[in-house]
Amino acid sequence: MDLYRPAGRGRSEASMGTGSPMSAAAALRIVKLAHTVVWAFFATSILAIPVLALFNELGYASALVAVVFVEVVVLATNNWRCPLTEVAARFTEERADNFDIYLPAWLARHNKLVFGVLYAFGMVLTSVRWALAR
Repeated sequence: MDLYRPAGRGRSEASMGTGSPMSAAAALRIVKLAHTVVWAFFATSILAIPVLALFNELGYASALVAVVFVEVVVLATNNWRCPLTEVAARFTEERADNFDIYLPAWLARHNKLVFGVLYAFGMVLTSVRWALAR
């Protein structure tokens, strides 16, 4: 599904790769839904890391640390913005904190801080449990 706006089209239409246009609002809803699903995966992963570490499931915890780290690299290489934010921006002029995702504005605004702290805590806890298990 090609959600990028083809050259020559305005914000009111986007191509689905079928040649038929869809409204920018519909394209934005698809991007927001995809972004929310990706966010939920990573948020759940971050929340699971310390739980898995506490239950000595250190292999699973470490695997999730690595998976989330890939996302951190993606964000870091994109000026700490999700690439889906750029896609969503093609379909609207709105720039509220949550214009590109189905989250409350306060959570979208503080997302990196909240989940960054939880991720760091999970990494430290996993490392400590790993060291004590040896």
